[in-house]
Amino acid sequence: MSKQQPYAVRLSAQATKVLAALPEHAEEMAWDVLDAAADAPWGYPQWDTGDPEGEDVRIASVGQLSVIYFANRALRHLSVLDIIWLG
Repeated sequence: MSKQQPYAVRLSAQATKVLAALPEHAEEMAWDVLDAAADAPWGYPQWDTGDPEGEDVRIASVGQLSVIYFANRALRHLSVLDIIWLG
């Protein structure tokens, strides 16, 4: 059985703005997190576990960086809603 292609990553205007303002090492970390999420979108926890309809909205956190994304199953896209850097 062959491995499926990773999900395509799409950045919101807000996420693009934050990514552009990050220090270089944080930007690299964000792309590493997004690469991992694109390979396994459900490998990170649900953003709001109290929302029964929000299982496709996930948060990937590593250290001071968090990426909130929506996994669109039908289109195989990750829509990055926001990036948070606490640095």
